[in-house]
Amino acid sequence: MTERSIWEQPCMYTPSLITLDMCNLESQVRLLEKSGMEMLHVDILDGHFSPSMPLGLDTVRQLRDRTELAFDCHVMVTEQDYFVNELLDIGVQQIIFHVETQPHIDGMLNRIRERGVRAGVALKPATPLSALEYVLEKCDTVLLMLINPGYAFVKGEKQTVYADRKIRELRRMIDERGLNTKISLDGRISPENVKTYGAGIADQFVLGSTCIKRDRMEESLREMNCLRGQVIRGGAK
Repeated sequence: MTERSIWEQPCMYTPSLITLDMCNLESQVRLLEKSGMEMLHVDILDGHFSPSMPLGLDTVRQLRDRTELAFDCHVMVTEQDYFVNELLDIGVQQIIFHVETQPHIDGMLNRIRERGVRAGVALKPATPLSALEYVLEKCDTVLLMLINPGYAFVKGEKQTVYADRKIRELRRMIDERGLNTKISLDGRISPENVKTYGAGIADQFVLGSTCIKRDRMEESLREMNCLRGQVIRGGAK
């Protein structure tokens, strides 16, 4: 499968790097490759925009040389320039940044795309879709956070009650404009979310601990692949 076709596949999974065993990343990534995964979701956090910082850029750089998986990077930081520059230098395939901390959204999209890298924006749960009004045409992907970023470790943190409305409104917005912009969903993504949105509403699903179990990783990946096949064939209920 060519790199371009990866982004055109329906109901694509992008497993979250920070869900994996951080002390055994390379072996864990090998399991992802073995299972047929083609993308890796790389969360870059600064401990400020989001109250956690599980992954360093040096780790991302080293991992880039050890896998052929496409790097789907989600930049959750207050000051974006340094991190975006580093990721472009590392050689990632997609960079998604938050509109809430970017004063020049159009300019940043241009800057990333000029380097031949897919560019997109992310919205926190309460950020309205109106933030996309004049930049949607330039977005290869829009990532919708379904929980507040950085709070995945809080057991009581659930997907927002208005997530479904926001997802469907974005789908309408993209379709009405005749765009090929992809919708990526992130935050407590469950098999039920894949069943609900995988057939023509959302394009990419960031898989975390709800779907990938460290103690039975290969089995849970097989289960998710089976579900994806069912959704694509129209048999998931």
